[in-house]
Amino acid sequence: MDSDLLALTHTGDEYDKYLNAVVPPVFLNSLHLFKTFEEYCNVNVFEEDQFIYGRDSNPTVHILERKVAQLENGVRGVAFSSGMAACSAAIMGICSSGSHIICMKDVYQPVKRLLNQVCVPRFQMEVTYVTGTDLEEIERAVRPSTALMILESPATFIFRVIDLSAVTAIAKKHGIKTYIDNTCLTPLFQKPLELGVDIVMHTISKYIGGHSDIIGGILVSKDEGLMRKIMSEMREWFGGILGPMEGWLAIRGLRTLQARLRQHQETAMEIAAYLEKHEKVKKVNYTGLSSHPQADIIKKQQKGHTSLMSFELDTTPEKAVTFINHLQLFGKGCSWGGFESLALCPLYKAGQEELDFLGVDRGLIRLYCGLEGTENLLEDLEGAFRSI
Repeated sequence: MDSDLLALTHTGDEYDKYLNAVVPPVFLNSLHLFKTFEEYCNVNVFEEDQFIYGRDSNPTVHILERKVAQLENGVRGVAFSSGMAACSAAIMGICSSGSHIICMKDVYQPVKRLLNQVCVPRFQMEVTYVTGTDLEEIERAVRPSTALMILESPATFIFRVIDLSAVTAIAKKHGIKTYIDNTCLTPLFQKPLELGVDIVMHTISKYIGGHSDIIGGILVSKDEGLMRKIMSEMREWFGGILGPMEGWLAIRGLRTLQARLRQHQETAMEIAAYLEKHEKVKKVNYTGLSSHPQADIIKKQQKGHTSLMSFELDTTPEKAVTFINHLQLFGKGCSWGGFESLALCPLYKAGQEELDFLGVDRGLIRLYCGLEGTENLLEDLEGAFRSI
């Protein structure tokens, strides 16, 4: 029996609890009432079906948390109003003033801004950036004060993949917690907790939501104590809980996640193969290609592939802009994970120091392959190639 499919379709729905409705309701209330004061005082929000106030927890949001926790094989999920709210809560829940953090160079850019502009100057934390692929480099970066490793695999921009089992083994040896953004692959294509990671984050706005109509994030872990701390301190005190309507929409998105991912992957595989053979393309970065530098690791720890990729044209960065501007079906937008295809030059305005730090070209093009149909997208790309 496929437990992932059962989690997507039925976990937490409990028809008899909701008047046999096939879809659970949206609980839009801000508080819950009790028959007696004693009953109110004895509520434990960590227990199933116990709620008191909307900033603590919400029944609709909790159904989503149960589903994602089961998908990741974790003990508890905690949902937030955005992916960055979830990420920030994880960092603050694990680290303290003076903590040292090891972070991959090519994680999501706002995470590095949070570290560099908030954690370092305001909380006297220290950060060491690593590639993630060099285990000796990671060992050298470890300090007595190291509290957290921030990982991403596949990572932003060139979709670098790291050996999660090997990296987390180093972290565990030194008593360091590990965090990963698993949005790119979802729990269906990669289960980091099974590879030794301590806490997993998903941006619900992407594949889980699937329709470009919600913002949200969620953390999952096997560490019940850590998750209770994050839920009761980081989320409740900072007020970052996901809204019930967004929770309901995310539950709806989960029901079709497998079918959507299958189509996204099929389209992306064909487009990546097409780009790799094109005479005007210098390099393609996609985990589904056998030419990927970490193909052996990908085979070991991934069950599938995202529909995100990047590539470099054999021309100037300015021509890369011309190329994406000639695309008709690929919109120009910063997010991904919905039904619509997207294209950007994400580092076009970056300074040379940042480009050198990341080891990428200013004209790098990131594509997200949506659901408009493979043939339609290939035709659109071919038209853009003719423009250069």
